[in-house]
Amino acid sequence: MESTKLLVLTNLPDRAIAEQLAAMLIERQFAACVNILAPCRSVYRWKGAVQHDEEHPMLIKTTRERYAALEQALRAAHPYELPEIIAVPIERGLPAYLDWVAAETGT
Repeated sequence: MESTKLLVLTNLPDRAIAEQLAAMLIERQFAACVNILAPCRSVYRWKGAVQHDEEHPMLIKTTRERYAALEQALRAAHPYELPEIIAVPIERGLPAYLDWVAAETGT
């Protein structure tokens, strides 16, 4: 059976942008909950150069049915040319919490 709940990961360059994006995702019911984590150091290669940047990871809880709208909203509002947007199926969890995710996203 395919999971209907997703954990979506992305990173933002500063907290203010992360807060704005999280609020928009919740207001539009694209997500039930967004955790903005403490800044971390990301090391990656971009356009041939190694980058060392501080980023704010975000954990976004949503459903498979809302993913396309969530991804479109992230792409439109994200400041990066190529944002990290990774969706991981939630295979197990507290049933009442997973029901809440569905209810908060209108699915």
